Amino acid sequence: MENILDIIEIFTAVTLIILILLQKQGGGLSSVLGGGGGEIYRTKRGMEKWLMKGTIALSIILVGMAILRILF
Repeated sequence: MENILDIIEIFTAVTLIILILLQKQGGGLSSVLGGGGGEIYRTKRGMEKWLMKGTIALSIILVGMAILRILF
């Protein structure tokens, strides 16, 4: 049973990494440090919205699995 949980956790982590890498490029720390002027907030549509929601969902799942592993 523990082996199955290990495989699920690894698969979730790898999928999360892939989703993060597929996100929009160029959204780094430049805007936080004062650079990246002219970029206006816009709504996410289509695939970009799906990637964002998938990233959030997988992050929550991965954190939940890590907490369950610690508790049990």
